[in-house]
This record gives sequence, structure tokens and C-alpha cells, in this order.
Amino acid sequence: MSRRIAVSVAAGVVVLGGAGAYALAYAGDQPPALAHSTARYSAPAGDSDGSLTFTTEVSASSGVKSVKVLAWPAHSSLADKKLTAKDMTAAETATCRPSGKDTARCTYTTTVTPTEAAKSPHGAWHVAVLAEAKNGTTTLDDKAADFTVR
Repeated sequence: MSRRIAVSVAAGVVVLGGAGAYALAYAGDQPPALAHSTARYSAPAGDSDGSLTFTTEVSASSGVKSVKVLAWPAHSSLADKKLTAKDMTAAETATCRPSGKDTARCTYTTTVTPTEAAKSPHGAWHVAVLAEAKNGTTTLDDKAADFTVR
């Protein structure tokens, strides 16, 4: 093999190796991804409590550190402003369990008493989610799922 070909092959290997390393480094810093988010609301009946259950799958190459959940009425002051990660600091924490190599299935459930339901605005509601990966990257989806309070 001529020296010129050998140098070209070596340069190609270096370029491809560098591109691969960059791609791996870039993939490691990707924010968490949410998928299959659902909300299920069951209204209280008589003296029995109802419930709200939110479920989502979170994928993060570094692992899932935490998932915060906030249900909010569509016709409220939150509809006029864009939620931020800071707004979500006091939100409730979902329980996450591994469901794959880089994926966790996260669930949040709360009871809804007849008194709470009577005081809550009726109509459309949204569920906001803040997912944080172990590498510190975050994803905020202010309308990850919807449900209706009647």
C-alpha cells in the first residue's frame, strides 16, 4: 500500500473516531424524553374518594433522577403564563421504577375527596411534568396529559 493511501486511511479513521466520540458525548447530554403520558381522573361518588393517576415513561441515557407532577385547570392563571422549572419545585413527586435500560415508568396517584372535588374548577385540566436526569438535564412539558373534572 502506498504511503499516500495509508495516510488517507489513517486520517479517515481519526475523523470517524472523532465523530463517533462526539456523537456519544452529545447523546449523553440529551434531556429526558417523555412518552405514553396518560392521566385518569375518577370523581368521588357519595362518601367514597375519587383519584387522579398520572403515568409516563421517561427515557434518559444517564438515568432518571426525579419526576415532578402538577395538575392545573386549563382556565386558570397558569394558562396565561408559561410554567418554568422553578414553578415545579413544589410539585408532587412521582414514583419511578425501571422499565428498560434507560427508561423508567413513573406514576403519580392522589386521592380526591368529595370536598376537594366540589371546590375544584370543573372542565379541562392539564398535567405538567418536570423530568430530571441524573446528569442534571431536564425536560418540562406543561401539557403532558389532559383530563376532565365534571
